[in-house]
Amino acid sequence: MKTLIKNARIKKGLMLRELAQLMGIDQALISKFESGARKPTKAQLVQLSEILQLDLHELKVQWLKEKVLYEIGDDALALEVFQLAEQEIKSKDNIKTPTLVQKSLCKTLDKIDALHSSLQKLRTFDSYRISQALELEYTFESNRIEGNTLTLKETDLVINEGLTISGKSMREHLEAINHKDAILLVKELAQANTAIAPRDVLSIHQLVLRGIEDAYAGKYRNVQVLIKGSTHVPPAPYLIEKQMEDFYYWYHDNRKSLHPVLLAAEIHERLVTIHPFIDGNGRTARLFMNLILLQHGFVIANIKGDTKSRMAYYSALEEAQTKGKKDAFFKLVASYELAALERYIKVLG
Repeated sequence: MKTLIKNARIKKGLMLRELAQLMGIDQALISKFESGARKPTKAQLVQLSEILQLDLHELKVQWLKEKVLYEIGDDALALEVFQLAEQEIKSKDNIKTPTLVQKSLCKTLDKIDALHSSLQKLRTFDSYRISQALELEYTFESNRIEGNTLTLKETDLVINEGLTISGKSMREHLEAINHKDAILLVKELAQANTAIAPRDVLSIHQLVLRGIEDAYAGKYRNVQVLIKGSTHVPPAPYLIEKQMEDFYYWYHDNRKSLHPVLLAAEIHERLVTIHPFIDGNGRTARLFMNLILLQHGFVIANIKGDTKSRMAYYSALEEAQTKGKKDAFFKLVASYELAALERYIKVLG
């Protein structure tokens, strides 16, 4: 793998320090990667793949091979161990496990795909005003889920007219303004159509909490937190960096194979389960869910904030977080995307 990295860097015309700057790490670490003295982390493997335009699958295979060889070395039992491991892996592959995506969800995804195709033919009739109205509703609903009491009309007056609503807190005003700006950033990232990176999550969260909790905006939490009304306990602060690294690794490993709606739902569930921030986790997770959807030409899935809808949303998340059963959450997200597409096409048609 060391030769693979070095040759790719030279081919790209990058100096050691330039590659280090792009990855946000020390130059000495790059040198150790190329000498074989140090192995990249999973997240760094993804970065190297993107920056040096290397096949991630090939990099992963080389990385795992060297990791295994390092652990076993030239032990006399190595071949026997490999044979036993191969047999166990093959036996696991042959076990018939129930599909995660149920038949009802498959039908919904089929409908979504059909509507997605229809939408592409109507894109010429799209307009800024339609997007503005739908994004306003999204800001209103996403904030309402988190307890913001601004009405839809008040949200409009705050973010589009710059007015202050009597009797409403400064935090509620900032939540509306910040969410609008976060949507703009999401749309920019969607148009760029590049893989999401750690800086993107932090940048969007920074906007979500801007002026509200500046000390924590765009930064992972350093204290333990509990989620009110949930039995799920988020990971301890010292585990967050590792779990977020695994989050990005999973995303890069699955972003081209999963259906976009399922990928979006998984991104949401995984991010909010890690709960990497002191506040703003739900809004940030929903924004990233919609970033995935927009990247693939879908429309914003607007989860409603009324009591009934909010409880169904929290219940589906709770089941995913505490029981590992994600079907209900996938179905919920898919149903919102289906409804959003039907409405959007109706407006354009």
